[in-house]
Amino acid sequence: MNGIWDEKADAIKKGDNLRDVSSLINKTLKDDEGFTHFIFSKANFKNPWYAIPEDDFKLFENFIEGGSRAYPSDGSIPCDIVAREARKVLKKIELCSQDPNHHYCEDAREVLKNGKFSLLRGTLKLYLGKYTTRDWRRKRFTDDIDFWMFQTDLLDSSLKGCSFVKDKETGEWQKTVEWNKFETKENRRETLFAANNLNQLLDFGAGSYLTGSRLKEIFDKKIKRGHDVDLSDIINVAMVNNGVDGIHKDEWLDAWSSFEQAANTRNTRTTSNLISICRYSLSIADHLEKVSEAIRKYKDHILDKSKYSDERIKFLCNISTHWQKFYNANGVDETRKIIHDFYEEQAEEKPLHAQNLRKFAKSILKLLNSKYEYLKITFEIEL
Repeated sequence: MNGIWDEKADAIKKGDNLRDVSSLINKTLKDDEGFTHFIFSKANFKNPWYAIPEDDFKLFENFIEGGSRAYPSDGSIPCDIVAREARKVLKKIELCSQDPNHHYCEDAREVLKNGKFSLLRGTLKLYLGKYTTRDWRRKRFTDDIDFWMFQTDLLDSSLKGCSFVKDKETGEWQKTVEWNKFETKENRRETLFAANNLNQLLDFGAGSYLTGSRLKEIFDKKIKRGHDVDLSDIINVAMVNNGVDGIHKDEWLDAWSSFEQAANTRNTRTTSNLISICRYSLSIADHLEKVSEAIRKYKDHILDKSKYSDERIKFLCNISTHWQKFYNANGVDETRKIIHDFYEEQAEEKPLHAQNLRKFAKSILKLLNSKYEYLKITFEIEL
């Protein structure tokens, strides 16, 4: 609807307008109290390399091979590899803080007052802080590490000490990283970038800016920009946080103000992004429940050698370095058991994640509708 929300939004990059946020025209209705109800369908993130199968067994097979869900990403390097490099830089800073003779010792102690993860923003903050599922952390890709430090000389020194090289023209720190793909053992080489997000302190969006590295401040940026990768990251944090329990309960409650502030703006793009979050969340919730049912139905097959040979078990271990190490140390029979135990855990966990997402979407819709009540407009997602 013109002037209320954007029916076209950016999915991958600024200005692409690839996301369709149109309501279902034939289902729009006006109730007896004069409220117009705009109904939207659920939606899936577009992924040309992955299609969700309808068949339960195929869904189970995709799950055990590590491909039951794919996540929008903004790079080509697995977060596991990027996190390894980020840890090296953080370790440099920690060692510096422990050496009273080091030139940057006091700076290092100052930046670590709120914990080492306070020095990071974006993807790596979510990864290292374990704000999401292990599945997301394993399948998310990125090309950069976003730091947040006022002690720029300390950061530059630490990056240099970890073999990052500064590009004289762009000012970016770069490092070539290598890894072998789990599935194919193919060797990959890519350039990893590192930057201090303080450069964006007064330079993000139209009149907006980055203010810190807390979860709320990460959400502020992601809600405003609203690319697929941003909305997916938000949803995957919401999936494991409900504000009731968990290690990030207080941060999640604090971060909710990001959604309140976004809704308060009544900005057409922001409203569109909030609607999209709800559409994707409810679709993902449905998918999680379907995967859970498929796991329950077929999980015991993994213990049957006639259905899953020893060779197949070894192949399935490729999706996890932990399983690979366990297999090498304990053999195939014990590995079958721990894989089966993992499947049982996942069958129980996924419905809880689905429940969190439905609660999350319901809360956002309630919040959004409260801001447009004066226009007698209601947004709904088709069941």
